[in-house]
Amino acid sequence: MAEAEIGHKSFMHKSLLESDALYQYILETSVYPREHEAMKELREITANHPMNKMATSSDQAQFMSMLLKLMNAKNTMEIGVFTGYSLLATALALPQDGKILAMDVTREDYDLGLPVIEKAGVAHKIDFREGPALPVLDELVKDSKNRGWFDFVFVDADKVNNLNYHSRLIELVKVGGVIGYDNTLWKGSVVAPPDAPMKKYIRETRDSVLEFNKAIAADQRVEICQLAIGDGVTLCRRVS
Repeated sequence: MAEAEIGHKSFMHKSLLESDALYQYILETSVYPREHEAMKELREITANHPMNKMATSSDQAQFMSMLLKLMNAKNTMEIGVFTGYSLLATALALPQDGKILAMDVTREDYDLGLPVIEKAGVAHKIDFREGPALPVLDELVKDSKNRGWFDFVFVDADKVNNLNYHSRLIELVKVGGVIGYDNTLWKGSVVAPPDAPMKKYIRETRDSVLEFNKAIAADQRVEICQLAIGDGVTLCRRVS
């Protein structure tokens, strides 16, 4: 499959850039030439999935990889896994003794990517849990040794629960650690008039995204940075 066929419009198109050509330039100049062979393989597998736009974009995965290395992250968590594309990026970025607690409501899609993850030699870093994340988080919070344990958390799951996730994660991530929330610009709908035409799934979740963005901006326990990468990523660095 040619790169042009799995580029901007047809696969992982979450960029808010107006120019397809500019986004493709970023991919072909800065992302694909440095892409790990396992990332490319899983990207191409995911391209054939009917819900491929659920995957993290390639430039976002590259950004996360560098961020994790800059942080010297070791203990991480991912809520919402899909085929494991962003999970693989994290696993490759962590040291050999790094760990990722990964959760998704089903492992069917994760199993598509697992052979690639295993071939890349990083499956030992992943503890995958099938099922809703909130019960797992509640159990983690109960044990004091888990509080402040995680260096980095990436949340790309059901947006209606972002505030519920945040109330638990703020206790689990260490002071100085980072929680990243995906899709916080929600296809640009956050600035659209309420009566603007939009797909049903966007309209149904838009209010939850707006509520979360407002709440996180007012949360004095974190300092935030909202990035116009992918479909919008908000980084929350815990300060207290």
